[in-house]
Amino acid sequence: MARSLQLRTFQIGAPPKRGEGLRIGAARHPPRGVAKSRWREDGFFDVWLPVIAPSAALIHRYRKDLGDAAIRKRFFQAYEREMQQPAPRHVIELLAALAERTPIAVGCFCDDESHCHRSRLVELIRRVHVS
Repeated sequence: MARSLQLRTFQIGAPPKRGEGLRIGAARHPPRGVAKSRWREDGFFDVWLPVIAPSAALIHRYRKDLGDAAIRKRFFQAYEREMQQPAPRHVIELLAALAERTPIAVGCFCDDESHCHRSRLVELIRRVHVS
C-alpha cells in the first residue's frame, strides 16, 4: 500500500509554515535582485527547480489571459504536455517519491494558486504517486 504524500504548495516570498518541509521553487526564474545565498535565509525557497516550471514560451503565450477559464484550461493542458518530456517527468517521479518520505512544498510567485501551474504540478505529482 502506498504511503500518503506529504505535499503542499506555497507562494514564493511567503514565510515558511510549520510542516512544509523542503520548499522547492518551481518558477522559471529565481527572485530578482536576491542573491542565491539569501534564497533560503529570506524564506523564498530551499532549492530552485526550474525544470518543473512552464517554459518561457508557454508563460509568454498565456500569462495575461489566465483569468479566462477556457484559456487557463489550455494553459494547463500545454503545461502537462511539457511535463511529459523526459527531464520534467523524471523530476516529478522523484518529487512523488520524496513526498512519500518527507514533507515537501512546491511554490511559485503567482498570487492566485488556481491560475498557477503549481496547482497542476501537485496534481501531476499525486497522479505519479497513485500509478
